[in-house]
Amino acid sequence: MSKVYLGLGSNLGNKGENIHKAITLIGERVGLVVRQSSLISSEPWGFQSPNSFLNAVVCCETELTPRQVLQTTQQIERELGKRKIHATKRKGIINYQDRPIDIDILLYDDLIVDEPDLKIPHPLMQQRDFVMIPLNEIKD
Repeated sequence: MSKVYLGLGSNLGNKGENIHKAITLIGERVGLVVRQSSLISSEPWGFQSPNSFLNAVVCCETELTPRQVLQTTQQIERELGKRKIHATKRKGIINYQDRPIDIDILLYDDLIVDEPDLKIPHPLMQQRDFVMIPLNEIKD
């Protein structure tokens, strides 16, 4: 059994409900949610929007591989209304967008994965208080 930490964020619709639904689906499809952080509010990071975010981090015990976790969380995002592309690249610059739910793999045991569409640990998490504060709240 592996331990995976997932970061969640929502800035469209009923943010608390979006995160609650995502956590429920994560528990059903990724694995048992053994820890859940408090919800914190944050301003958009990497783009401008009038919509603030609600964020959380969960820890799951999973039998899925990192690739399976990615595929499963992306399916949950699609089901909960995430736009197909929430970050587009133009001229090397990432353009983020508002979204009902975003789920990022932060850590998966002590694995390091460096693939074009899957990077673990999450490469930007150290720069994001809205990730690090809830992660530090629940990390062993």
